[in-house]
Amino acid sequence: MGAGTDMNVKRERDPVKTESVKQQSKVHRPAWLGFDIPLVLVIISLLIFGILMVYSASADYSFQVFGSATYVFQRQALWMGIGTLVMIVLTFINYHRWSSWALYLMIGTLGLLVGVLLLQEERYGAVRSIFKGSIQPSELAKLAIVIYLSVWLYNRRSQIHEIRLWIVPLGTILGVVGALILMQPDLSAVITVILLGAMMIFLAGGGMKQLSIVMVLGVVVGLILMRSGLFPTGPDRVASYLAGLKDPVSYSDHVRQALEAFIRGGWFGAGIGMSQTKLLGLPFPHTDSIFAVVGEEMGVFGSAILVLLYVILMWRGLTIARRAPDGLGTLLASGLSIWLITEASINMAVMVGLLPFAGNALPFISSGGSSLLVAMSAVGILLNVSRQAEKQKRSEERPSHAIVDLRGWDRRRRISRPSRSAKPAVQE
Repeated sequence: MGAGTDMNVKRERDPVKTESVKQQSKVHRPAWLGFDIPLVLVIISLLIFGILMVYSASADYSFQVFGSATYVFQRQALWMGIGTLVMIVLTFINYHRWSSWALYLMIGTLGLLVGVLLLQEERYGAVRSIFKGSIQPSELAKLAIVIYLSVWLYNRRSQIHEIRLWIVPLGTILGVVGALILMQPDLSAVITVILLGAMMIFLAGGGMKQLSIVMVLGVVVGLILMRSGLFPTGPDRVASYLAGLKDPVSYSDHVRQALEAFIRGGWFGAGIGMSQTKLLGLPFPHTDSIFAVVGEEMGVFGSAILVLLYVILMWRGLTIARRAPDGLGTLLASGLSIWLITEASINMAVMVGLLPFAGNALPFISSGGSSLLVAMSAVGILLNVSRQAEKQKRSEERPSHAIVDLRGWDRRRRISRPSRSAKPAVQE
């Protein structure tokens, strides 16, 4: 009888033990599973897609300018390696540290933007880089704006509807950064900065009134600095941009050649390396115009796959934002993901004539160290937000599972209850 009883007890224990082991394995899964795996896969796909297209689009240019068909490709691969290391490091740095680092990041970015204007290193008719084109501070400015405004708005989340408390400093920040970039000139970067400022206000809980006031104030401050006489090329660039908007027929040869590339590509493209437009005068085929090369060599089908990858990137970024442990994580994740998609949208819109060409890179695809580095830095912060969310989830699950396990190992024990015979103490 005792043996039978033991077997019955064992049979009763086994399902509970199995469930307990499953729960423990779920709670104590490896730390790397805290990363958003779909986001990692999308970034890997974009990087592979990008390095392939850079090699195809830059071979002829690289040979003519540098004497080696793989020179640009090798530099892009080097920056990809550096960007990967930076992304990994930022993945393991708690995003809350940006609350202390955001101000220094913004000050350093402003210093670099001023340095661009002082050094006057002209490349391709614009002054946008330093150290012989190695660093383009306007790319860093976009990342800095998202991080700084995320921290700034999160710290003032209770004042978001009190316009008088934050409208002047925030509008001034956007105006100063926009004006410094406009003087280079880099019109697409200015548009991106203004859109990012408005977007961050919206994400922080502001309404249309707040959005309108910030955008107007930023434009006013930027125009004041631009017309101060310190940067004489700014007004000319703005005037030519507005003229292009008023008369779309006056698009440059650049846009017309890009549209011709898409027409030649058709539905399925001419094949990798078979683009003719990149050999017939398409400006910057491996940087700003690389989407036109994608359209010609991979057709509508390949271009649609690229667009789909960006859509998935947006989806995962917003999912991470929704699951973030706090408001700062939500602002950072949503702001960074929307920024990357905005960059991609502007670049592709330029190539099909919806926006005038102003030198906007296609994230993860265009050749360029600064663009690739800041994009991968943004991904590193996104992965850290997802990692912190997973850590918080596991810490909340562990105590409740521990209680269940302790009770499940021995069903014959129960939590003691007060005896029925016990009588309440007599109060005198």
